[in-house]
Amino acid sequence: MKYLIVGLGNKGTEYENTRHNIGFKVAEKIAETLETSFNTTNFGWMAEGKYKGRKVLVLKPDTYMNLSGNAVKYWMQKENIPLENILIITDDLALPFGTLRMKMKGSDAGHNGLKNIQEVLQTQNYARLRFGISAEFSEGKQVDYVLGTWNAEENEKLPERIEKFSKACLSFVFAGINNTMSAFNGK
Repeated sequence: MKYLIVGLGNKGTEYENTRHNIGFKVAEKIAETLETSFNTTNFGWMAEGKYKGRKVLVLKPDTYMNLSGNAVKYWMQKENIPLENILIITDDLALPFGTLRMKMKGSDAGHNGLKNIQEVLQTQNYARLRFGISAEFSEGKQVDYVLGTWNAEENEKLPERIEKFSKACLSFVFAGINNTMSAFNGK
């Protein structure tokens, strides 16, 4: 059984430590846990590993956030991975910092990466794991906030939150989405 975990983010050093790139950070932690590393490939960087006997592909798309659907579709088709074995990791302004929320399906909630994935796959029925980044910005400053770096307090808490999200992703692979949602949502 194969799984595709996609951490959303933007390529380039200027985006490396931004809130919008939390998907990349969680993907990197998953690869570290699986004792594998990323290699350059079609549509991004891919790490392959096994978790409890299941093949796990971890993708960091290099398409920029708003074209992520192309990478997801390509790897789904190339590896023949069913939609129910796909998990997308993304940031979420509507959740307090570090809050974990996994869902089986849902709207894009204004997130350009999820919006493009939905358009390309022609469905909202894929699992997503949202990492709360809160909405601590003044009117008209959303882009600056999302593409901004973490503050000192967030940076201090980030390693523990990334670890928790990595564990939730691997739980999705082994225990399934319902058990993972029960065990991790809101934690």
